[in-house]
Amino acid sequence: MKSYRILIIEDEKKMSMFLQMELNHEGYDTDAEYNGRDGLRKIQNENYDLILLDIMLPKLNGMELCRRVRQFSKIPIIMITAKDDVMDKVMGLDTGANDYITKPFAIEELLARIRVIRRNNGEKSENYKYEVDDLVMNTRTHEVTRDGKHIELTKKEYDLLEILLANKNVVMTRDQLIDKVWGYDYFNDTNVVSVFIRYLRSKIDDGFENKLITTIRGVGYAIKGD
Repeated sequence: MKSYRILIIEDEKKMSMFLQMELNHEGYDTDAEYNGRDGLRKIQNENYDLILLDIMLPKLNGMELCRRVRQFSKIPIIMITAKDDVMDKVMGLDTGANDYITKPFAIEELLARIRVIRRNNGEKSENYKYEVDDLVMNTRTHEVTRDGKHIELTKKEYDLLEILLANKNVVMTRDQLIDKVWGYDYFNDTNVVSVFIRYLRSKIDDGFENKLITTIRGVGYAIKGD
């Protein structure tokens, strides 16, 4: 069976060595780089299944590295940082990260997040096109249009919209959306969902008479339509 390869990009060498030791013990194959530039080069030249990416890196910070990786790869990325701020999380996720974990953390929490990402990546949707009213999403081309006009979405905006469309007319709670879109249940961080719903509304509802995203107060969100 092919080993699951993880690249750790972390400038604190003790932290990096600890992560390698723990992940190797769990059966993962790991490599490590200590600055963003070397990390990016490694991603470009080798095949990995997951990236653990620190934000505060020398030569090329984690946010910019993530942004550049997303130009050529959909490889899952978990950001690791000492910052504990919702907007930092939003920024990291908005650049294309799949998940976010804050130092200090228990290794069991990181392992759980990795398992969720592996499980989610193994699930392939049978549907490739969703249509509600004049909104169309093609999951094969990743194209989203409304009234025939192309809508540019970030990765997390796209993922959030896809979950809402796949569960059309079903109310999705904030916790469900966090679990499905961000890959792990961020305790006390449901504000991240509200922020991204606002982003989505500005792109797919503003300027249209028929508003597709519905808020069910105290419960969550739904896209309603035929």
